[in-house]
Amino acid sequence: MVLERVKQLASHLTGHSGPPHPFDPLTEKEIEKAVAIVNSEHQGLFYNTVTLWEPRKVEMMAWLADPDHNVRPHRVADVVAIGRGSKVYDGLVDLEEEKIVRWELTEGVQPLITMEDLQIVETVVRKDPGVIEQCRLIGIPPGDMHKVYCDPWTIGYDERFGSKVRLQQALMYYRPHVDDSQYTYPLDFCPIFNADTQEIVHIDVPKVRRPLNQAPPTNYHAEAIKANGGYRTDLKPINITQPEGVSFTVEGRILKWQNWSVHVGFNHREGIVLSNITYNDKGNVRPVFYRISLAEMVVPYGNPEHPHQRKHAFDLGEYGGGYMTNSLALGCDCKGAIHYMDAAFVNRAGESQIIKNAICVHEEDAGILFKHTDFRDDSCTVTRARKLVVSHVFTAANYEYCVYWILHQDGTIQLEVKLTGILNTYSLNPGESAGPWGTEVYPGVNAHNHQHLFCLRLDPNIDGSANTVFVADAAASDAPLGSAENKYGNAFYAKKTKLETQAGSVSDYDGSTSRTWDMANTNKMNVYSHKPVSYKLVSREVPSLLPKEGSLVWKRAGFARHAVHVTKYNDDQIHPAGRHVPQTSGDPSQGLPAWIAADPDANIDNTDIVLWHTFGLTHFPAPEDYPVMPAEPMIVLLRPRNFFTQNPAMDVPPSYSSTPSQVAAGKRGLSGVIDGMSRLAFGGGREKGGSLDQEV
Repeated sequence: MVLERVKQLASHLTGHSGPPHPFDPLTEKEIEKAVAIVNSEHQGLFYNTVTLWEPRKVEMMAWLADPDHNVRPHRVADVVAIGRGSKVYDGLVDLEEEKIVRWELTEGVQPLITMEDLQIVETVVRKDPGVIEQCRLIGIPPGDMHKVYCDPWTIGYDERFGSKVRLQQALMYYRPHVDDSQYTYPLDFCPIFNADTQEIVHIDVPKVRRPLNQAPPTNYHAEAIKANGGYRTDLKPINITQPEGVSFTVEGRILKWQNWSVHVGFNHREGIVLSNITYNDKGNVRPVFYRISLAEMVVPYGNPEHPHQRKHAFDLGEYGGGYMTNSLALGCDCKGAIHYMDAAFVNRAGESQIIKNAICVHEEDAGILFKHTDFRDDSCTVTRARKLVVSHVFTAANYEYCVYWILHQDGTIQLEVKLTGILNTYSLNPGESAGPWGTEVYPGVNAHNHQHLFCLRLDPNIDGSANTVFVADAAASDAPLGSAENKYGNAFYAKKTKLETQAGSVSDYDGSTSRTWDMANTNKMNVYSHKPVSYKLVSREVPSLLPKEGSLVWKRAGFARHAVHVTKYNDDQIHPAGRHVPQTSGDPSQGLPAWIAADPDANIDNTDIVLWHTFGLTHFPAPEDYPVMPAEPMIVLLRPRNFFTQNPAMDVPPSYSSTPSQVAAGKRGLSGVIDGMSRLAFGGGREKGGSLDQEV
């Protein structure tokens, strides 16, 4: 029992001693130290963000190359604070020199909305006389205000209010019983909340009123399912065991698995950040990416009626994927032998707080890695794969986003995002059509059409920081049918188009050409293919931004106009929709459009670059998505191309392998090296003798 407890405690420890790694998130003590330094010179502030100001890349690369002799970058806190009158201050605090190195009032912006900001609104809404009156008009008596709920959202942008006052809009709902889902009972009006004065300053009311929905509740929790027929009874347990422990190690926040090494960071906005990603290629430790993260997202809704045009949440830039992260639970969010990492943030008062188990690290079986059977004699080699998963889950009001960064044994890096949770809903009168801008998913419940568009930030370091991006398209030969070059008309090839300037880097997805993007080091050629070593971006779920050019969303979410942008590396260019996103008007567009417009001819060929990729899905809701959505996955792959001289996973032990000569001689092949646990589904368990011949 004592040993088991020690193991549990060890799973939360990093085994790291000494100063934090320069990429490590700020610790609780560092957050409190930064706040104390600021408070010594500035009073009356509420804290929005205290996070790591990442080391400048030149300094960091030098330290990584020789940490024993080169200067370790200082630990610096990036601080955003709010003063009275919605004044916003941006600052940098050097924690080693214990001083403020930058402090400025930033006019005309509002920083992201924190969880504390959101939780204040519901209390104010329930007491507001105007809200109470609107509830009465649609059928909710004043005595039922404790049953009224709201999802506070940033207001996006509303020209009536501008950006100088910090605002939220309250999407209103009702719960007949505390256990009922509020999204079955959306209310038709929308209060506007002033976060500075903590009062309702306006209520948007539609021209056509929609009284409270009278449909019976529909719920997804266990008690509701039991009352409605109960759960399936034909499921048998699947047990995941690793009796000898895991195959990865964690040193501080440096994760090592198979041939991979990666630093696992985390911040309030992007959530997981993977840095200094390298692959040990037979003793040669090769850099692959300097830094990768999910940098931004936008969820534009498609109903043109006021005030629904304001519903286009930037869930990372306006709320923070880190701030909204769940505390993960063993056996529910992750399965197997788990290593957890916590996350430290600042609260409004400047105190540090912890989200336990914010990050989950675990291994999973990944199916067949490679296999071949010789049809002549049934000799066979089959090797099963495993993958290492680094994940976090965040809840953005009604939606859950499950983010999985996955390392594969063949050198592939995968990002998988699963969408689940509950649809954002609006009220609907009996007999009223939800179309064409939405779907009636339950009586009286209108779920509007919307998109989920994510922006992936890739800082490649493909055998060095001088990289080039090529657009790769499958193309038919230009030579005509019957010509000497293409007599039978069947010739096709990979057409590569080099991206050379920032302005010329924008490109869109083309499924008809199986378009991918190569991040290549043209200074180093593969000795076999004589092509540049590279990593290929493979992404097939890339919808176009549907709001029209010049629309509010188009202006605010400039990163989503194209599938790919490439920029020359700049330490300060981290957030593709801008540093402060709430209540931006898009005039001018912030982030990527502004950076490119400032230097359109900047060279991006054979230099230090960043590739920004927007991917996602367009969601036309259906009754199958309600009352809770089955998880819908999206996948982006970063695959080595001409990076290795052969399949880099050849040395993964096989599940079974036999040669033609062994088959001819009646000998058994190599079996059960890694996984000897397969069993026949019917007929008495594992075959006697320990051979996996029957199982293969």
